Amino acid sequence: MHNGMAPIRPEPLMDPVQRERDKPWLFRTYAGHSTAAESNALYRSNLARGQTGLSVAFDLPTQTGYDPDHELARGEVGKVGVSIAHLGDMRTLFDKIPLATMNTSMTINAPAAWLLALYVATAEEQGADRRVLQGTTQNDIIKEYLSRGTYVFPPAPSMRLIKDTILFTTAEMPKWNPMNVCSYHLQEAGATPVQELAFALATAVAVLDTVKASGEVDEKVFADAVSRISFFVNAGLRFVTEIAKMRAFSELWDEITRERYGVADPKKRLFRYGVQVNSLGLTEQQPENNVHRILIEMLAVTLSKKARARAVQLPAWNEALGLPRSWDQQWSLRMQQILAYETDLLENDDLFDGSVVMERKVEALKDAARAELDRIGREGGAIAAVESGSLKRALVESNARRISKVETGEQIVVGVNRFTEAEASPLTAGEGIFLSVPETVEMEAVARIKAWRSGRDSKAVEAALSDLAAAAREDRNVMPASIAAAKAGVTTGEWGETLREVFGQYRAPTGVTIETLTAPGTEEVRLMVAELADKLEATPRVLVGKPGLDGHSNGAEQIALRARDVGMEVTYDGIRQTPSEIVAKARATDTHLIGLSILSGSHVPLVREVMSRLRVEGLDHIPVVVGGIISVEDENVLKQLGVTAVYTPKDYVLDDIMKGMVGVIDRSLARRREAVPPARLEAPMRAASNAR
Repeated sequence: MHNGMAPIRPEPLMDPVQRERDKPWLFRTYAGHSTAAESNALYRSNLARGQTGLSVAFDLPTQTGYDPDHELARGEVGKVGVSIAHLGDMRTLFDKIPLATMNTSMTINAPAAWLLALYVATAEEQGADRRVLQGTTQNDIIKEYLSRGTYVFPPAPSMRLIKDTILFTTAEMPKWNPMNVCSYHLQEAGATPVQELAFALATAVAVLDTVKASGEVDEKVFADAVSRISFFVNAGLRFVTEIAKMRAFSELWDEITRERYGVADPKKRLFRYGVQVNSLGLTEQQPENNVHRILIEMLAVTLSKKARARAVQLPAWNEALGLPRSWDQQWSLRMQQILAYETDLLENDDLFDGSVVMERKVEALKDAARAELDRIGREGGAIAAVESGSLKRALVESNARRISKVETGEQIVVGVNRFTEAEASPLTAGEGIFLSVPETVEMEAVARIKAWRSGRDSKAVEAALSDLAAAAREDRNVMPASIAAAKAGVTTGEWGETLREVFGQYRAPTGVTIETLTAPGTEEVRLMVAELADKLEATPRVLVGKPGLDGHSNGAEQIALRARDVGMEVTYDGIRQTPSEIVAKARATDTHLIGLSILSGSHVPLVREVMSRLRVEGLDHIPVVVGGIISVEDENVLKQLGVTAVYTPKDYVLDDIMKGMVGVIDRSLARRREAVPPARLEAPMRAASNAR
């Protein structure tokens, strides 16, 4: 009853064991698209909303050391990240963002030394001392060979570049993490928790062994270098196991740095990691369910104080549909802020200390990871296991097992293989539910880089590139020469081409081999392929192609393996092919079907060029199917270009895709037979078959 007096509120009950709150982890959003100016606006907007660190996504030409006007950059500029071609772009990217106080993570690997050089040059233009700069360069080339595909150089010079950045930052940028050992993409490629632990730790060992063997560090400097090695991990939906994995990571890292490297200071042995939770499990079907998945996965890297992430970045609910909008990223940011500020999580000690269940899971993971580390060691270490293909083959086999479990329903995915009936989601109604990068971005980038080249001092550029090449040949640290090159106006493509000429290029094993073990297709599909072979009077031949710079090859690998297992003859040469190379291979193999896999959002321009070249070469009778993250609107565009079928993440049953491919080849054969007299059609087919 109101009596005109202020109501008396009871004092809040205080937790008798409540203590001072821990500081929250860094809140990040993996972001960047189109141009440096648009990405800068996005960063400043995210920071204004409470983000406390930056995580820069670069486009594929930048990640692989090409300028926007290179042949391989066609269709890829500004798609999966921001295009950074020179110092002017980096200035724009961080305009009005004080780098002296910002903590910046850059997902960059093969050209990590170059992007770090551009960052240092930009910070110094702002008046910042490089010794105060805080942040991380991912700089993990081993996982690029295994899962993500943005490698450039062979393993030995790649490891040398990592060593150079570690030694440079340890001496001149003591607050910088020169390498993020990245198990995130290993899990995206199918790694089990044990494989994620072992492969990542084997990578760290390979890097630290390289640094130690260089003879360029004493015991103190080496311990400092160890202390700046950080990790970037993944967290899936089996979050109890994921918590155990993080605790196992921490304990194994302490063990390795103490016993293998003799680091005495416990603080320098700390396992420091950032995380982006799993994107592989985000579904195109009922995408609103992804919000719950992201939240649960975040708990795996925040609940355990002893194994809590130092920085967290969350994907957005609609990433299986396309590029997230600013609002979608804000939704994910708010998840972190609510957990950190509205709950009592940060007021408590570790919730799992003393848990028998957790201790048992941690010990089991550690034992299995040690056994796998021993196996890799017997093979000669991580680099030898990359070159032999054994690590890649293990990931491909593991991913095949995962896919098979989803196909059969052994692994339930809500909205995909169970509980598929649902109300229509208002979140996916209408247009503009994700961000699209217009093709004009590439044309504008090409114009800008031509203007940049024409406006710089060409003699200074030549001198800087000459010194960079000399540093690479003479085994001098490339960082000083790279910073000088950045300041002289050298471009990303020029830096990359200079080192390609010195170090050469590399193609990593695909993991698609006769020895690769997979779940076989059903008898029904094998019979369909056999019947098709009778009609063709030859084994059905399929060419799986990866045009452009997209290195995410998991889908292409699984399609190639399942096609092989159901009786088709498969040609798959791995990533980074030009449309002209794919068309030439189609002619050389006399293929019956071309399957293109593109996950970078560049499907329309790349497919357009493939189809055009097929027509020019008189091969437009070969049917083309395309797989990727493709909207309904883009699917219609591709079919207007002549594509026969389009597959997206909702098409998760590989045998159904195989049936579709059989039908495509069968209908193509029928159309040809209607258009060409049988004698003219079948004679060359028999000749080709006999030639094999």
